[in-house]
Parts: sequence; structure tokens; C-alpha cells
Amino acid sequence: MDSVILFDELEANHGKRIGVVTLNSEKSLNALSLPMIQELLPRLQHWADADDIACVVLQGAGDKAFCAGGDIVAMYHAMKAQPGVLVDEVADFFSQEYRLDYAIHTFPKPLLVWGHGIVMGGGMGLMNGASHRIVTERSLLAMPEITIGLYPDVGATYFLNQMPTGCGLFLGLTGAHMNATDALFLKLADHFVASSSYAEILSGLQAIQWGDTAALNHQKVTDLLNQISARDGSQRPESQVEAHLPLIQKLTSGSDIETVVSAILSNTDEHPWLVRARTTLAGGCPITAHIVWNQLQHGPDLNLADCFRLELTLSVNCAVRGDFAEGIRALLIDKDKQPKWQHASVNDVDAETIDEFFTSPWGAAEHPLANLGQ
Repeated sequence: MDSVILFDELEANHGKRIGVVTLNSEKSLNALSLPMIQELLPRLQHWADADDIACVVLQGAGDKAFCAGGDIVAMYHAMKAQPGVLVDEVADFFSQEYRLDYAIHTFPKPLLVWGHGIVMGGGMGLMNGASHRIVTERSLLAMPEITIGLYPDVGATYFLNQMPTGCGLFLGLTGAHMNATDALFLKLADHFVASSSYAEILSGLQAIQWGDTAALNHQKVTDLLNQISARDGSQRPESQVEAHLPLIQKLTSGSDIETVVSAILSNTDEHPWLVRARTTLAGGCPITAHIVWNQLQHGPDLNLADCFRLELTLSVNCAVRGDFAEGIRALLIDKDKQPKWQHASVNDVDAETIDEFFTSPWGAAEHPLANLGQ
């Protein structure tokens, strides 16, 4: 049986090497699984300390996806076996996933993510913390957790708040698709290159005159990618988010989540991108909408490690008391796409219910991510 994750090291200048990681589950669109996480994190820690590793490249197998999300089916079966109980499979997956995401955010060497094809959910977590985030003409990004009764996690409490006003809220509520040009505008990516330039990027990395100064090495990678991007830029797709920015900001300007959801659903613009966004929100989980609103209120006051600690609390509560299992059932198990949410609409969810999602099941010292960032 093939390994779910592949590691390689390419020869480079000055006795250095380029670490290459391939998420190797093409059939699942490289969905991030616990075995992947458990192999990748220690390898990154080893490469961070290895003097001969100059930089790391993270890619997905095949041509369809970098990573289409987390492998949540195993969690579903664990939740169904013990409904209303915090099961180890859920707490372990999310805590280890968030540790991996944090390690990428704080990796001391250049770390490139080849964000070609589908990049969603867990894939966004892997990509967002990289020092050099690359998108192509076929990149398709989204945080569609409202369709499964989860919420935008993997650091989204942090990165949705870095976007232009209103965009993080709109994208979190609607799961709207983003192309490469959107990703650059929203600070989710750093460089656009044509997908045909991948081999050139690898050979360019091998040819860099690597030194021992981290900042200079980062700049050398940036210079390489800027050079290729300048040539390939004509292949960038047309903007979707920036083109609709005034409308997005108007629709999300309400003072509470009920007002914002009503404004989005009442909008009559027939642009296909907006129609799809409205449709997703209309069928999405009402609890998720409230969580998105509240996490974006909390986010600006939290550092990155605190964001991941909050998200672990939210994620396990979505599993124990929320609609997460039902959302997975409807989308991935029975595939009827008819989830039966606990609440009929956003207006039916009371504040006390949402407060419970933000209440940690652990004391501060017992939290599984208590030592993150220390």
C-alpha cells in the first residue's frame, strides 16, 4: 500500500537540500488525515533543525487538488458511536492538526506551498502559514464549513480578520469559492504562477546561492517567484471578490448576524458567484453562522496560538453539541445533501446556546494546546 505522504530531498547549491513533501491521497483529493499529520509534523521539526535543509516545498499528488480538506469520515463514525460525548478521535485530530498548522506558521526556513487545484478547509490551514503561498490559474480556494455544521477553523479566526472589511465574514458565511486573483487580494496567497512553471520553480530553488541568514534566504525565494510571476501574470483569472467588494461590504455592515444573513439572502444580484454564495448560506448550518460572527469579533484580540486554542474548543463543541455529525452525514455518508439542522434558521439560535460553544471543556492547564507557542 502506498504511503499517504511522501518525502524527498533534492540536491541544491552549497551542499544544501530542498525538502519536498507530497500529500499522497489523490483519490480523496489529498484530504488531510491523522496519519499524514503524524508523519508531517516530526519531519518538519527535523528539517527545521537540519543544517543542510535550505527550504521546504509542500504539494499535493495529482493535478486536481493540493488538499480538499480534512479527512472527517473517521470522526463521524466515532461521534455516532458515542453521541454527545467528547471522543478522543475528534480531540486528537483537531489538536494535532492545529499543532501542525502552527508549526508551519512558525517554520524558520522558507516553506513553499503549491496551492494548485482545490484548496479547502484543512488545505487552507496548511497553506496559510507558509512563507511563500503559490496559486495558479486552476487554484480554487474556499472555507465551506457552513455546509457541514463546522465553522472556518485551521487558523481562520486569525486569517479571516486580515482581509478587507467584510470579506472574512462574507466568505465564512457563504463558503464562496475564490480563484487565484481573489487569493492574492485577500492575502491568502503571495505569488501567482502558471501551473506549467512548477518544474522551473524547483530547479530555481536548487540553483539559489543559499546562505545561513534566514531573512536573505527568504528574500531569494521571493525574488525567484516574483520573476516567474511577472512573466506568467497574464494568465491570472478575473477577480470575483474585489469586483464585488462594495456590495460585500454593504451586505456585511449590519450590527448583528441576523441582519447580515438577511441582507445577503435578500440580495437580488444574479451574478453566478453571488447566487452560489447565497444558495450555500441558505442551506447552511444556522449555528455555524453564529460561530463565524462571534469568532471574528474575538479574533482581533487574540494572538495566533490563542486563536488555535479557541478553535479547538469550538471544534470539539461542534462535535459534542453541534451539527457537525449531521452535516457530515448529509454530505459524505448518505450524500442526500438534506441536513436536518437543530435550528430552522439563524433567528432561532439563542445567545446562550452559542456561549456554550465558546466554553472550553478543559481547564486552562488541561487544554491540549495549553503549551502552544511557549
